[in-house]
Amino acid sequence: MYILSNTVNASNFVSGVDKAFLLIMGISFVFLIGLTFTMLYFMYKYNNKKNPIATQIKGSNTLEVIWTVIPTILVLIMFYYGWAGWAPMRKAPKDTFNIKVTGRMWNYLFEYENGKKTDTLFVPMDKAVKLKLVSLDVIHGFFIPAFRIKEDVVPGREKMAWFIPQREGLFELFCTVYCGMNHSYMGSTVKVMPQPKFDAWYIDTIKHVSVAVDSPTATGQRIMKNIGCFACHTVDGTKLIGPTFKGIYGSKVVIQTNGQEHEVTADDAYIKRSIYDPNADIVKGFNKGLMQPYTGLLSEGDVQQITAYLKSLK
Repeated sequence: MYILSNTVNASNFVSGVDKAFLLIMGISFVFLIGLTFTMLYFMYKYNNKKNPIATQIKGSNTLEVIWTVIPTILVLIMFYYGWAGWAPMRKAPKDTFNIKVTGRMWNYLFEYENGKKTDTLFVPMDKAVKLKLVSLDVIHGFFIPAFRIKEDVVPGREKMAWFIPQREGLFELFCTVYCGMNHSYMGSTVKVMPQPKFDAWYIDTIKHVSVAVDSPTATGQRIMKNIGCFACHTVDGTKLIGPTFKGIYGSKVVIQTNGQEHEVTADDAYIKRSIYDPNADIVKGFNKGLMQPYTGLLSEGDVQQITAYLKSLK
């Protein structure tokens, strides 16, 4: 299934937003073309060769009224259609499917009411979806172009967006606010599924539980992918924003703690501390403040599974 970037009626807001956009664009083009041709006509008619002596033209009350009243009416019309397209976005219906969206450098994490967490937004078709938007670090811009949905995600504030997806498929999801070095990689997709398929995916928790029990290494990798670890860390030994994960477990690491440089072993305790309090110990050669704490986002079990995955990266 290919990604649909711009489709008709992909959500319930497409019609209202497009109507306002086309109206404003149409009025702008009319004035652009009209004023351009008027300017060219005046340049031709009143050039220096045809009018060597300047003619004094007195003001006209009629013209004053016309170019005051008409633009005012047009502005009010554009405002009305813009408001009509925007106002419904501010009030979600009561019966919505709720998803928590957490933005951080540099990914979005989607958390569902049954505990599932994904890096792709899964939503049911023809069902009102309400998003609780939070940021853990800087301002991000949550944008689904095909749905005409855009909302800034601001640290310390809980924002809201809602929509009704009306077409099955994959749709692009972007961050529209420059949020740091890897801003351009902060993209994801929205997968719209018919209600029966979505219900089957949503209630399919047994398979995920068995994976967590039978393969903590695979589960740890999945958790790290979902929370965006691989945007800053590599697994092949190359240096990125953060230290590479390759061979990290059990190795000797030179860190700075409270300005003091010393060497530690990257064991279970070190990994746990690096996840929950990443700015306490900074690996030599890297900068402080780029990684935010995952306290409250990752459980003790999640950290154990991440540690199991790191142990496998020899």
